Amino acid sequence: MSKVMKSLVMGTALTCATVAHAVELEVTHWWTSGGEAVAVTKFADAWNATGNTWVDGAIAGSGGTARPIIISRILGGDPMAATQLNHGRQAEELIEAGMMLDLTDVAEAGGWRDIVNPPALLDSCTLDGRIYCVPVNIHSGQWMWLSHAAYEKAGVPVPADWNEFVATAPELQAAGILPLAMGQQGWQQNLAFGAITIAVAGLDAWREVTVNKNAEVAAGPEYTAVFQAVADARELARGSNVQDWNQATNMVITGTAGAQLMGDWAQGEFAVAEKVEGQDYSCLPGLGLNAILDTGGDAFYFPVNDDPEITAAQKELAALLISPEVQVSFNLAKGSLPVRGDIDMSAANGCMQKGLGILADGGVLPSGDQSLSADTQTQIEDLMAQFWSGDMPAAEAQAKYVDIIASAD
Repeated sequence: MSKVMKSLVMGTALTCATVAHAVELEVTHWWTSGGEAVAVTKFADAWNATGNTWVDGAIAGSGGTARPIIISRILGGDPMAATQLNHGRQAEELIEAGMMLDLTDVAEAGGWRDIVNPPALLDSCTLDGRIYCVPVNIHSGQWMWLSHAAYEKAGVPVPADWNEFVATAPELQAAGILPLAMGQQGWQQNLAFGAITIAVAGLDAWREVTVNKNAEVAAGPEYTAVFQAVADARELARGSNVQDWNQATNMVITGTAGAQLMGDWAQGEFAVAEKVEGQDYSCLPGLGLNAILDTGGDAFYFPVNDDPEITAAQKELAALLISPEVQVSFNLAKGSLPVRGDIDMSAANGCMQKGLGILADGGVLPSGDQSLSADTQTQIEDLMAQFWSGDMPAAEAQAKYVDIIASAD
């Protein structure tokens, strides 16, 4: 083990770390919005401070755009040194093909089993008892973001939950404000579908369908109510013609939309815009109805290469990404929750504190990326893109969804 890696494991200051040979590592990711760019710089600066060089391989667009590019490069024999993916099943086939670096020795040296919280995050990096990724954050999708300026203009109080939001939508429309900002991409629409599902159908029904792949429950009355609620939300988002999620977030920031359903990474955009939680905007985990969050998020994988020096540097970077100092700086900037349960996050804003409280109380459930294969996720995202963008009846969308769940792996 290198001196750098030992110092990280022991928790010594990153600035004191040294390396025998400076190594350049290309790192691919899809963090390109304003808030995300600030956050990823925390990783890059920490790595560069060791005397190595972070070669930034940002890929514009969402994960749905970036993942095929990343996987194609690895399969094509042109792998990067490290890459962001979501912890879960996205890299499963690459691991089985022997194309991802085994990080078990790094994890054992760093005691990851004792510090990663919840443990399911590390389980999602594990295949056949070996660890192949380092989780770096917890990102949950069950959040509603509300513009105080929009509601002040409409002359109504800021809603406290999803039901109040729906009830106040007519007042927003009367004031010339779009009730719901929604980017025109399947993954965003699927994220909103998931958040509404938990709020409307409840946790038991959601778990039966998403975790247990129970098509009968997906065809039942709980999900009939979900698809009608999503159809109603679709109407509240009519006229939201932006493409990217951060453009939709900006509609909330500027008060041209009342709300957005988006993951906690939206906090980074509010921070860049210098908006204050509780004053300029409100955040409602679980849409204000359920004190529950999923444990989605990001992890870094390291494609196998033939250079021992690169391999050693990859393992050093893996240790650095989960080190206490870097976990604090990165997640404060990103708006996500840290994967370590042993660090001081007292500097977190009110939204993050809400999330940390839910995490501490055990109010977490697995994300779709952890429960469903990449193929199944893509099928659902495609369906949601059709459902949200057109006039597909709720019953037709539910029937198509049932078929997907019935064949899900």
